Amino acid sequence: MGVVPAIVAAGLGIALARTKKIGLVTLILYVIGLAVSFVIYKTLPEYIQAGGPVVIILVFLLVLLFTYIIERSLTIGRARGAKNLTVFMEEFRELLRAGNVTGAIAACNAQRGSTANVLRAGLEKYLALQNENLTPDKKSAELLRAIEEANMLETPLLERNLIMLTTIASIGTMVGLLGTTLGMIRAFQAMAHAGAPDASELARGISEALINTAGGLFNGIGGIVANNYFMNKVSLFQFGTDEAIYEMQQLLTIGEK
Repeated sequence: MGVVPAIVAAGLGIALARTKKIGLVTLILYVIGLAVSFVIYKTLPEYIQAGGPVVIILVFLLVLLFTYIIERSLTIGRARGAKNLTVFMEEFRELLRAGNVTGAIAACNAQRGSTANVLRAGLEKYLALQNENLTPDKKSAELLRAIEEANMLETPLLERNLIMLTTIASIGTMVGLLGTTLGMIRAFQAMAHAGAPDASELARGISEALINTAGGLFNGIGGIVANNYFMNKVSLFQFGTDEAIYEMQQLLTIGEK
C-alpha cells in the first residue's frame, strides 16, 4: 500500500473528524481516494494487477475503510473528554456532594466531551428550575427532558459513519464476488477455446478470480470487525453516560433534602 496512501487516509480521516462540512469533505475524500487508488493499483505487483480494473475499486474501498476507522477513533476519543471519565466522575461527585453545582458545571466545561456536555445541560437546567415555582415532580420532569434532549444531540455524533463501515463491508464483498465472476468467465472462455484450452488465459482467469475474492474478503472482514469494535465502544460509552446521569440525579435529589 505504501506510506503515501496511509498518510492520505489519515489526513482525510482527521479532516472528517474535525470539520462540520461533512458533505464537502466526504466528496473530496471520494475524489482523492479514487485517484490514490488508481496510483496504488499501478504500483502493485503485476500478479495483483492481473485482477483487472475491479482491483481499483477494492483498493478504493480499502482507502475509505482506513479513513473511516481513523475518523471514528478520533471522534470517539474526543467524545471521552479531556480527562479519563472515571477521574472526571470522581471530581464531579465530590462537587455535587458538597452542593457546589456551579463548580460541577465548571468541571464539565473543562472536561468537554459528550458525557460532560449532557451533565452540564442537566445542571444548567437544574439551576434554572430553582427560580421557578414548580412542584418537585414537575421540576424532575423538566430536568429529565433537558437531559434527554442533550443526550439525543450527542448520540448521532458517536454513531456517525458507523453505517459506512458496514456498507464498505457489504459492497467490498459484492465487488470481490463480481471480480471473481469476471475471472471465472475468462477462465471458462479459455477452456472453451477450439482445440487445446488456452492455458495462459485459463491461468489468468483463475488468478483474476482469486485476487478479487481475496480483496473482497479483506474489505468485508475489515469492515465488519471495525464496525463491531466501534459499536461496542459506543455502547459502553452510552452505558457510562447513562450511569453518570443517574448518579447526578440521585446526588441532586439528596442535595435538596
